[in-house]
Amino acid sequence: MIGHRLRIARAAAGLSLRDLSAQIDGLVTAQAIGKYERNEDMPRSGVLLALADALNVSEEYLLSDDDLVLEGVEFRKKPDTTAREEAAIEANSIHLLERYLAIEDLLHLKSVDWEKPRSAPHPVSDIRDAEDAARSVREDWGLGNDPIPQLAELLEERGIKVLSLSLQNIDGLAAKVRRKDHMAARLVVVKSDAWAERKRFTLAHELGHMVMDPSPDMSEEEIEKAAHRFAGAFLIPADTLRAEMGSNRSSVSIGELVALKERFGVSIQAIAYRCKDLGILNQSAFVRLFKLFNQRGWRKPPYTEPGAIPPKWEEPKRFERLCYRALAENMIGEPRAAELLGISVRELGIRLDSAVQ
Repeated sequence: MIGHRLRIARAAAGLSLRDLSAQIDGLVTAQAIGKYERNEDMPRSGVLLALADALNVSEEYLLSDDDLVLEGVEFRKKPDTTAREEAAIEANSIHLLERYLAIEDLLHLKSVDWEKPRSAPHPVSDIRDAEDAARSVREDWGLGNDPIPQLAELLEERGIKVLSLSLQNIDGLAAKVRRKDHMAARLVVVKSDAWAERKRFTLAHELGHMVMDPSPDMSEEEIEKAAHRFAGAFLIPADTLRAEMGSNRSSVSIGELVALKERFGVSIQAIAYRCKDLGILNQSAFVRLFKLFNQRGWRKPPYTEPGAIPPKWEEPKRFERLCYRALAENMIGEPRAAELLGISVRELGIRLDSAVQ
Protein backbone atom coordinates (compact mmCIF):
# COMPACT_ATOMS: atom_id res chain seq x y z
CA MET A 1 0.00 0.00 0.00
CA ILE A 2 1.26 3.47 -0.86
CA GLY A 3 -0.45 5.60 1.78
CA HIS A 4 2.47 6.42 4.06
CA ARG A 5 4.96 7.16 1.27
CA LEU A 6 2.47 9.20 -0.74
CA ARG A 7 1.69 11.33 2.31
CA ILE A 8 5.41 11.81 3.04
CA ALA A 9 6.22 12.76 -0.56
CA ARG A 10 3.32 15.23 -0.70
CA ALA A 11 4.36 16.86 2.59
CA ALA A 12 7.95 17.08 1.37
CA ALA A 13 6.72 18.88 -1.73
CA GLY A 14 4.70 21.29 0.42
CA LEU A 15 1.45 20.45 -1.39
CA SER A 16 -2.06 20.14 -0.05
CA LEU A 17 -4.39 17.43 -1.37
CA ARG A 18 -6.00 20.02 -3.63
CA ASP A 19 -2.61 21.26 -4.82
CA LEU A 20 -1.53 17.74 -5.76
CA SER A 21 -4.78 17.14 -7.62
CA ALA A 22 -4.15 20.34 -9.58
CA GLN A 23 -0.55 19.28 -10.29
CA ILE A 24 -1.83 16.18 -12.09
CA ASP A 25 -4.42 18.26 -13.99
CA GLY A 26 -7.35 16.91 -12.00
CA LEU A 27 -6.75 13.35 -13.13
CA VAL A 28 -8.24 12.37 -9.77
CA THR A 29 -9.80 14.50 -7.04
CA ALA A 30 -8.28 15.60 -3.75
CA GLN A 31 -10.73 13.26 -2.03
CA ALA A 32 -9.41 10.34 -4.07
CA ILE A 33 -5.81 11.17 -3.14
CA GLY A 34 -6.87 11.30 0.50
CA LYS A 35 -8.20 7.77 0.14
CA TYR A 36 -4.87 6.64 -1.32
CA GLU A 37 -3.06 8.14 1.67
CA ARG A 38 -5.39 6.36 4.10
CA ASN A 39 -4.87 3.11 2.17
CA GLU A 40 -8.59 2.94 1.44
CA ASP A 41 -7.93 2.68 -2.30
CA MET A 42 -5.08 2.18 -4.79
CA PRO A 43 -4.47 4.40 -7.83
CA ARG A 44 -4.48 2.82 -11.27
CA SER A 45 -1.16 2.72 -13.09
CA GLY A 46 -1.66 5.98 -15.04
CA VAL A 47 -2.54 7.89 -11.87
CA LEU A 48 0.39 6.35 -10.01
CA LEU A 49 2.77 7.53 -12.72
CA ALA A 50 1.27 11.04 -12.68
CA LEU A 51 1.57 11.26 -8.88
CA ALA A 52 5.19 10.11 -9.00
CA ASP A 53 6.04 12.69 -11.66
CA ALA A 54 4.30 15.49 -9.78
CA LEU A 55 6.14 14.62 -6.56
CA ASN A 56 9.50 14.03 -8.27
CA VAL A 57 9.79 10.46 -6.96
CA SER A 58 9.78 7.08 -8.67
CA GLU A 59 6.85 4.69 -8.84
CA GLU A 60 9.05 2.15 -7.06
CA TYR A 61 9.47 4.60 -4.20
CA LEU A 62 5.73 4.98 -3.75
CA LEU A 63 5.16 1.22 -3.89
CA SER A 64 7.96 0.25 -1.48
CA ASP A 65 6.88 -1.10 1.90
CA ASP A 66 10.13 -0.27 3.73
CA ASP A 67 8.62 2.63 5.65
CA LEU A 68 10.66 4.89 7.89
CA VAL A 69 9.03 6.52 10.88
CA LEU A 70 10.48 9.37 12.93
CA GLU A 71 9.85 9.08 16.66
CA GLY A 72 10.44 11.56 19.45
CA VAL A 73 11.07 14.42 17.03
CA GLU A 74 12.58 17.48 18.70
CA PHE A 75 12.83 20.77 16.79
CA ARG A 76 15.12 23.74 17.38
CA LYS A 77 12.68 26.30 16.00
CA LYS A 78 11.27 29.80 16.19
CA PRO A 79 8.01 30.29 18.11
CA ASP A 80 6.04 31.13 14.95
CA THR A 81 6.93 27.88 13.14
CA THR A 82 3.74 26.30 11.76
CA ALA A 83 2.67 22.68 11.97
CA ARG A 84 2.77 22.53 8.17
CA GLU A 85 6.41 23.67 8.16
CA GLU A 86 7.27 21.01 10.72
CA ALA A 87 5.52 18.32 8.69
CA ALA A 88 7.38 19.35 5.53
CA ILE A 89 10.75 19.20 7.29
CA GLU A 90 9.98 15.77 8.74
CA ALA A 91 8.94 14.53 5.30
CA ASN A 92 12.05 15.92 3.61
CA SER A 93 14.20 14.35 6.31
CA ILE A 94 12.63 10.94 5.74
CA HIS A 95 12.92 11.34 1.98
CA LEU A 96 16.67 12.12 2.16
CA LEU A 97 17.30 9.47 4.80
CA GLU A 98 15.69 6.85 2.56
CA ARG A 99 18.18 7.76 -0.19
CA TYR A 100 21.01 7.48 2.32
CA LEU A 101 19.92 4.02 3.46
CA ALA A 102 19.33 2.93 -0.15
CA ILE A 103 22.92 3.70 -1.14
CA GLU A 104 24.20 1.84 1.94
CA ASP A 105 22.13 -1.19 0.91
CA LEU A 106 23.38 -0.92 -2.67
CA LEU A 107 26.99 -0.98 -1.49
CA HIS A 108 26.20 -3.86 0.90
CA LEU A 109 27.30 -1.73 3.82
CA LYS A 110 26.00 -2.41 7.25
CA SER A 111 24.33 0.80 8.36
CA VAL A 112 26.48 2.04 11.22
CA ASP A 113 24.68 1.50 14.52
CA TRP A 114 24.43 4.31 17.04
CA GLU A 115 27.50 3.99 19.24
CA LYS A 116 26.01 5.24 22.48
CA PRO A 117 28.73 6.31 24.93
CA ARG A 118 29.32 3.64 27.57
CA SER A 119 28.35 5.91 30.45
CA ALA A 120 25.11 7.16 28.86
CA PRO A 121 22.37 7.94 29.66
CA HIS A 122 23.59 10.48 32.18
CA PRO A 123 21.12 11.43 34.94
CA VAL A 124 20.57 15.19 34.96
CA SER A 125 18.65 16.88 37.75
CA ASP A 126 20.42 20.23 37.54
CA ILE A 127 21.71 22.18 34.55
CA ARG A 128 25.25 21.86 35.93
CA ASP A 129 25.04 18.06 35.63
CA ALA A 130 25.30 18.57 31.85
CA GLU A 131 28.94 19.55 32.42
CA ASP A 132 29.74 16.08 33.78
CA ALA A 133 27.77 14.43 30.98
CA ALA A 134 29.82 16.24 28.30
CA ARG A 135 33.09 15.34 30.03
CA SER A 136 32.05 11.66 30.22
CA VAL A 137 31.08 11.50 26.53
CA ARG A 138 34.46 12.93 25.55
CA GLU A 139 36.18 10.31 27.73
CA ASP A 140 34.06 7.45 26.35
CA TRP A 141 34.85 8.47 22.77
CA GLY A 142 38.54 9.11 23.47
CA LEU A 143 38.44 12.77 22.44
CA GLY A 144 40.59 14.21 25.21
CA ASN A 145 40.34 17.99 25.60
CA ASP A 146 41.27 19.00 22.07
CA PRO A 147 38.92 21.01 19.80
CA ILE A 148 36.80 18.86 17.47
CA PRO A 149 37.63 19.81 13.86
CA GLN A 150 34.63 18.23 12.06
CA LEU A 151 31.72 17.45 14.34
CA ALA A 152 29.34 16.15 11.66
CA GLU A 153 31.97 13.62 10.57
CA LEU A 154 32.54 12.53 14.17
CA LEU A 155 28.83 11.94 14.78
CA GLU A 156 28.44 9.99 11.53
CA GLU A 157 31.39 7.80 12.54
CA ARG A 158 29.48 7.08 15.76
CA GLY A 159 26.37 6.01 13.88
CA ILE A 160 24.30 9.21 13.92
CA LYS A 161 22.90 10.09 10.50
CA VAL A 162 23.47 13.81 9.89
CA LEU A 163 21.47 15.50 7.14
CA SER A 164 21.69 19.06 5.82
CA LEU A 165 18.48 20.67 4.53
CA SER A 166 17.31 24.09 3.46
CA LEU A 167 15.28 25.34 6.45
CA GLN A 168 13.50 28.59 7.26
CA ASN A 169 12.15 28.96 10.81
CA ILE A 170 13.85 25.79 12.03
CA ASP A 171 17.55 25.47 12.93
CA GLY A 172 17.45 21.70 13.17
CA LEU A 173 15.79 18.59 14.50
CA ALA A 174 16.69 15.31 16.15
CA ALA A 175 14.75 12.05 16.15
CA LYS A 176 14.85 8.29 16.46
CA VAL A 177 14.26 6.47 13.18
CA ARG A 178 12.25 3.25 13.08
CA ARG A 179 12.87 1.07 10.04
CA LYS A 180 11.30 -2.28 9.22
CA ASP A 181 13.48 -5.21 10.37
CA HIS A 182 16.26 -2.86 11.57
CA MET A 183 17.35 -1.38 14.88
CA ALA A 184 16.36 2.19 15.60
CA ALA A 185 18.75 4.75 14.14
CA ARG A 186 19.52 8.29 15.29
CA LEU A 187 19.04 11.32 13.08
CA VAL A 188 20.09 14.97 13.33
CA VAL A 189 19.14 17.56 10.70
CA VAL A 190 20.91 20.93 10.43
CA LYS A 191 20.19 24.06 8.44
CA SER A 192 22.34 23.93 5.31
CA ASP A 193 22.98 27.67 4.92
CA ALA A 194 23.60 28.44 8.61
CA TRP A 195 27.06 29.60 9.63
CA ALA A 196 29.18 26.57 10.53
CA GLU A 197 29.57 27.68 14.15
CA ARG A 198 25.77 27.58 14.57
CA LYS A 199 25.56 24.14 12.94
CA ARG A 200 28.19 22.79 15.30
CA PHE A 201 26.32 24.08 18.33
CA THR A 202 23.08 22.55 17.03
CA LEU A 203 24.81 19.18 16.53
CA ALA A 204 26.31 19.24 20.02
CA HIS A 205 23.00 20.38 21.52
CA GLU A 206 21.16 17.45 19.94
CA LEU A 207 23.87 15.03 21.07
CA GLY A 208 23.20 16.32 24.57
CA HIS A 209 19.55 15.36 24.29
CA MET A 210 20.56 11.86 23.16
CA VAL A 211 22.90 11.13 26.06
CA MET A 212 21.22 12.92 28.98
CA ASP A 213 18.36 11.56 31.09
CA PRO A 214 16.65 14.61 32.62
CA SER A 215 14.85 14.33 35.94
CA PRO A 216 11.02 14.36 35.67
CA ASP A 217 11.10 17.46 37.87
CA MET A 218 12.92 19.51 35.24
CA SER A 219 10.89 21.85 33.06
CA GLU A 220 11.22 21.95 29.27
CA GLU A 221 13.10 25.23 29.58
CA GLU A 222 15.55 23.69 32.06
CA ILE A 223 16.09 20.66 29.80
CA GLU A 224 16.88 22.96 26.87
CA LYS A 225 19.29 24.95 29.03
CA ALA A 226 20.95 21.69 30.07
CA ALA A 227 21.38 20.74 26.39
CA HIS A 228 22.91 24.19 25.76
CA ARG A 229 25.27 23.68 28.69
CA PHE A 230 26.20 20.24 27.35
CA ALA A 231 26.92 21.70 23.90
CA GLY A 232 29.19 24.38 25.33
CA ALA A 233 31.03 21.89 27.54
CA PHE A 234 31.39 19.34 24.75
CA LEU A 235 32.77 21.85 22.23
CA ILE A 236 34.84 23.88 24.70
CA PRO A 237 36.21 21.72 27.52
CA ALA A 238 36.55 23.62 30.79
CA ASP A 239 40.22 22.79 31.40
CA THR A 240 41.21 23.86 27.90
CA LEU A 241 39.37 27.18 28.12
CA ARG A 242 40.82 27.98 31.54
CA ALA A 243 44.29 27.21 30.21
CA GLU A 244 43.65 29.70 27.38
CA MET A 245 42.00 32.49 29.41
CA GLY A 246 42.84 32.00 33.05
CA SER A 247 40.34 31.34 35.81
CA ASN A 248 39.14 34.86 36.59
CA ARG A 249 38.85 37.78 34.16
CA SER A 250 37.21 41.17 34.57
CA SER A 251 37.15 41.81 30.81
CA VAL A 252 37.99 40.24 27.47
CA SER A 253 38.59 41.78 24.06
CA ILE A 254 36.72 40.99 20.85
CA GLY A 255 40.04 40.07 19.26
CA GLU A 256 40.63 37.41 21.91
CA LEU A 257 37.14 36.01 21.42
CA VAL A 258 37.65 35.83 17.65
CA ALA A 259 40.90 33.91 18.16
CA LEU A 260 39.10 31.46 20.45
CA LYS A 261 36.31 31.15 17.89
CA GLU A 262 38.85 30.12 15.26
CA ARG A 263 40.25 27.48 17.60
CA PHE A 264 37.01 25.92 18.85
CA GLY A 265 34.71 26.56 15.88
CA VAL A 266 31.91 28.09 17.95
CA SER A 267 30.33 31.54 18.02
CA ILE A 268 31.69 34.44 20.03
CA GLN A 269 28.44 34.46 21.98
CA ALA A 270 28.79 30.76 22.86
CA ILE A 271 32.32 31.43 24.16
CA ALA A 272 31.03 34.33 26.27
CA TYR A 273 28.32 32.12 27.76
CA ARG A 274 30.91 29.43 28.45
CA CYS A 275 33.12 31.92 30.26
CA LYS A 276 30.17 32.99 32.41
CA ASP A 277 29.15 29.39 33.16
CA LEU A 278 32.68 28.56 34.31
CA GLY A 279 33.03 31.74 36.39
CA ILE A 280 35.85 33.05 34.20
CA LEU A 281 33.81 36.21 33.53
CA ASN A 282 31.62 37.78 36.20
CA GLN A 283 28.05 38.86 35.52
CA SER A 284 28.84 42.52 34.92
CA ALA A 285 31.56 41.71 32.36
CA PHE A 286 29.19 39.29 30.66
CA VAL A 287 26.43 41.90 30.46
CA ARG A 288 28.84 44.46 28.97
CA LEU A 289 29.83 41.99 26.27
CA PHE A 290 26.26 41.25 25.28
CA LYS A 291 25.39 44.93 25.12
CA LEU A 292 28.23 45.25 22.64
CA PHE A 293 27.00 42.20 20.69
CA ASN A 294 23.54 43.78 20.48
CA GLN A 295 24.92 47.14 19.37
CA ARG A 296 26.82 45.48 16.53
CA GLY A 297 23.83 43.39 15.44
CA TRP A 298 25.49 40.04 16.04
CA ARG A 299 22.52 38.60 17.93
CA LYS A 300 20.10 38.89 15.02
CA PRO A 301 19.97 37.10 11.65
CA PRO A 302 22.17 36.64 9.70
CA TYR A 303 24.41 36.52 12.84
CA THR A 304 27.45 37.85 11.00
CA GLU A 305 29.97 37.97 13.80
CA PRO A 306 33.64 38.60 13.03
CA GLY A 307 35.33 35.48 11.73
CA ALA A 308 32.08 33.90 10.56
CA ILE A 309 32.80 30.32 9.46
CA PRO A 310 31.29 29.47 6.03
CA PRO A 311 28.39 26.97 6.07
CA LYS A 312 30.25 24.39 3.94
CA TRP A 313 33.00 24.11 6.54
CA GLU A 314 30.71 21.91 8.69
CA GLU A 315 28.66 19.78 6.30
CA PRO A 316 27.94 16.04 6.49
CA LYS A 317 29.77 14.36 3.59
CA ARG A 318 29.39 10.61 4.08
CA PHE A 319 26.23 10.18 1.97
CA GLU A 320 27.78 12.15 -0.91
CA ARG A 321 30.97 10.08 -0.71
CA LEU A 322 28.96 6.84 -0.85
CA CYS A 323 27.12 8.04 -3.97
CA TYR A 324 30.43 8.81 -5.71
CA ARG A 325 31.77 5.41 -4.66
CA ALA A 326 28.75 3.58 -6.10
CA LEU A 327 29.16 5.56 -9.32
CA ALA A 328 32.90 4.82 -9.53
CA GLU A 329 32.26 1.10 -9.01
CA ASN A 330 29.65 1.13 -11.80
CA MET A 331 26.90 0.08 -9.42
CA ILE A 332 24.79 3.04 -10.50
CA GLY A 333 24.84 5.37 -13.49
CA GLU A 334 25.03 9.14 -13.49
CA PRO A 335 21.22 9.62 -13.68
CA ARG A 336 20.74 7.49 -10.56
CA ALA A 337 23.61 9.20 -8.75
CA ALA A 338 22.12 12.60 -9.56
CA GLU A 339 18.70 11.43 -8.36
CA LEU A 340 20.14 10.22 -5.06
CA LEU A 341 22.04 13.46 -4.54
CA GLY A 342 19.01 15.53 -5.48
CA ILE A 343 20.83 17.40 -8.25
CA SER A 344 20.76 17.50 -12.04
CA VAL A 345 23.00 15.29 -14.18
CA ARG A 346 24.67 18.50 -15.40
CA GLU A 347 25.46 19.58 -11.83
CA LEU A 348 26.82 16.11 -11.12
CA GLY A 349 29.13 16.41 -14.11
CA ILE A 350 30.39 19.77 -12.85
CA ARG A 351 31.12 18.29 -9.42
CA LEU A 352 32.93 15.31 -10.88
CA ASP A 353 35.01 17.53 -13.17
CA SER A 354 36.00 19.83 -10.30
CA ALA A 355 36.99 16.82 -8.18
CA VAL A 356 39.37 15.60 -10.92
CA GLN A 357 41.07 18.97 -11.39
